[in-house]
Amino acid sequence: MKFSESLKKNRDFQTVYNKGKSLANSYLVMYVTENGLGKNRLGISVSKKVGNSIVRHRLTRLVRESYRLSEEHFRCGIDIVVIARKSAKGKDYHDIESALIHLGKLHKIYK
Repeated sequence: MKFSESLKKNRDFQTVYNKGKSLANSYLVMYVTENGLGKNRLGISVSKKVGNSIVRHRLTRLVRESYRLSEEHFRCGIDIVVIARKSAKGKDYHDIESALIHLGKLHKIYK
């Protein structure tokens, strides 16, 4: 089983935004870049425009859990930043999971 870390520092997020490639669907935006490490790092961003703190934290948990359960299908050595869109508000786990997998396939990092 793989182990992923979280992106926490603003500097790391900015590196992914500036050097990474972005693709989006109706619920999520995903930025991906190589990190040169042997493991993946996941960063999740949910704006205040999406909703109050309860809504934002729920979306963060849904994205993190969706990634955790499908982690073995993702390629190693990449930094991923996932941004939740307003339309993701109120969606259930299966909608968020399918959106995350869809973006992974578009980026060709999901096997």
